[in-house]
Amino acid sequence: MSKFNITYSKIENVQKIIFLALLIIFSGISIDQAYSQEIGLSTFQESAQLIIDEKISQTNIVSITLLSTNIQEIIFPAELELKIREHGRIQAIIITNENNCVLGVTDQSCILINIERNPEDKGINAIQSSTREVGESLIDEINHVFDTNAEFFQVYIHTNAETNDALDTSGIVSGTGTISAVFTMPMEDTYSMYEKLSSMLISNQIRENGGFYNIARNLSTDENAKMTFSMIPTESKSLLQLRVSTTSPIENQIESGTKINPLEFFNINEITRSEYFSGGNYPLNSLFQIIILSDEENKVSDIKGNIIPTQNIDGIEMPTEFTTEGWIFDPSIGEQIQGKFIFGERNSINEEELQFSLGGDNIKYEEPETDESIVVVGIIAIVSIGAAIFYLKGYKK
Repeated sequence: MSKFNITYSKIENVQKIIFLALLIIFSGISIDQAYSQEIGLSTFQESAQLIIDEKISQTNIVSITLLSTNIQEIIFPAELELKIREHGRIQAIIITNENNCVLGVTDQSCILINIERNPEDKGINAIQSSTREVGESLIDEINHVFDTNAEFFQVYIHTNAETNDALDTSGIVSGTGTISAVFTMPMEDTYSMYEKLSSMLISNQIRENGGFYNIARNLSTDENAKMTFSMIPTESKSLLQLRVSTTSPIENQIESGTKINPLEFFNINEITRSEYFSGGNYPLNSLFQIIILSDEENKVSDIKGNIIPTQNIDGIEMPTEFTTEGWIFDPSIGEQIQGKFIFGERNSINEEELQFSLGGDNIKYEEPETDESIVVVGIIAIVSIGAAIFYLKGYKK
């Protein structure tokens, strides 16, 4: 199974999430009980993710994603962005050097133009013809923007949904039934490709302020590194994402008492936020996420850092505290464990503060207060987290 097929999820909710996030940004909700200054939500987000997958691929997947809905932060020509959004059938545009981006492609980089099926297309030949026509109407402009020379290869209908089923997720990038007009070009090593695309796409202000951008740049030098740029149009905006990832085989199976040091997988001992956020209070624009998939039930224990108090609303653990850095695990027990780390008011977190174990009973949770202000903060939190990581594997509705 291609690693590219397990990258994104829950795209269907992007429009509502972004709308709510922007509504909060511009309405300026203030919670005096919890903050000395207002919570801010930037359109730029940086996210680090670690997936320990014993269940499906038997690999560790490490990634950094930079994303924005602002075409001045992740730069994209306004006219082409509008053309893509107004087309109506285009679901995503992806540029990647992933191996075997679709079945039949070897040792080549790809540009995929994912297109919604036209109900009037009857039969495979009509679907292929219609999809190719839409793809070829855009590829010249896309090649010009990214200084590429991709040529038509085939129309591909994605059929593999094993990982999406396991994680209870779906997506328009590589979910079952997604139709891609596939264009290929010579393979490029990840470091060169990342240097080229990031210099074109990421604004100078973001690149000069470090943070996860620097981690992604270092990650791109790994011999197993791959990168993907994706554009996902919605009715009013487009979500632009630049992602670098590496994979490695799992050497030791997870068992009770296994210690997890998340930053070890990134070959760093400290993770630092971008200085791009230094002008305000943006506790949720830099996030660290871990997902552990295994065949046997596990339980989080022996957490070295803090646990953020949460309140369960509609089956989701919503954080009720943002001034303190710490973990939110949801779920914290089972064959699938997910954790999200919030920086709070901190700019950097060392590796010891992120460490925890699996198995045992030493897990700490604080009982939150329950008043109206906390519920409002929790709603802001989940909207913010949703805007930042809804595209990641495992994020639930």
